[in-house]
Amino acid sequence: MRTFNSLKEAQEYFKGDIFATENGMVIDELGEDRVCCSMTLNEHHHNANGGIMGGVIFTLGDFAFAVLSNNIHRPTVAQQVSINYLGAPKGNILKAEALVKKTGRSSSIINVDISDGEGRAVAQFIGTGFKL
Repeated sequence: MRTFNSLKEAQEYFKGDIFATENGMVIDELGEDRVCCSMTLNEHHHNANGGIMGGVIFTLGDFAFAVLSNNIHRPTVAQQVSINYLGAPKGNILKAEALVKKTGRSSSIINVDISDGEGRAVAQFIGTGFKL
């Protein structure tokens, strides 16, 4: 069951997620059990060593998790999340694909695979959403 009737409706709703949207994160695809989000990286996303700040990667994963979990049931909040960083991104694109692992009466488990524009694995984010 979807709470958003269209991609456009979800995009409009998540304009309220100002931190993510002002950092360039967008919803590209919306399905019943799958969401794809992306962002274009720039100099504002770099850490002191010149790499992409881990918080940027985490936020993209969290954003994709939020979109999908709230498409399953709105409102849903994060109860527990974790991330494993797998490799530094190449290029200036990050993509996040969120997939429902399980959804129940009061919670959902969502896996988010984050990759760069070349398709290389960057991180794996796993979130448990609590349905309010």
